Amino acid sequence: MKRLCLAILSATLIVAGSAWADTPAVEEQAESAIVTRYLLMDTRGRAVTDQDFPGRFQIIAFGYTFCPDICPTTLAEISLVMEKLGKQADLLQPIFVTVDPERDTPDKLRDYTAFFNPRIIGLTGSPELVRRVADHFKVRYEKHWEPGAEKDKYSVDHSAGTYLLGPDGRFLAKFAYATPPLEIADRIRELMAESNLRPSSAKTTR
Repeated sequence: MKRLCLAILSATLIVAGSAWADTPAVEEQAESAIVTRYLLMDTRGRAVTDQDFPGRFQIIAFGYTFCPDICPTTLAEISLVMEKLGKQADLLQPIFVTVDPERDTPDKLRDYTAFFNPRIIGLTGSPELVRRVADHFKVRYEKHWEPGAEKDKYSVDHSAGTYLLGPDGRFLAKFAYATPPLEIADRIRELMAESNLRPSSAKTTR
């Protein structure tokens, strides 16, 4: 799995490197710019909110399972971040929110996230709920069809990057797409140290 994630990440970064060269790696945004509240369902049909992970940071990505490049790269990055954090990864909950709930069935979403890392939780909901959560996080997405394509044959243009929430659910930072995993892990480790959390203090409820 490690080799596969590295291969996916390396191949995509070569293609995308120049396009994202001018994007700041870490964007510290004002707390008022992002609303971190969400209510969605996991792949087993259980309700999940931003308050369900006491004592843990959350790293959240938005995308869809049919995504050809951005989403596989992002989830591969997250998997590598978890690896680089070592035991401190117990303090980080990775989450993948689908922006294509019509096609991303719970089974498909569960298999997709598990391919990259079994600890990644896939979240979905009605199109209306997903749109509301995306709006809270300032995530934009839109379906696109090629001329003559069938109704269910579309791509989804969507915002890239990952969002970091603190143990209290507060927004801390946004990491730009293709930020090196080591850089992300180092920043998260710094924030964990500032919070004085230890792996044994994290409450695993899922």
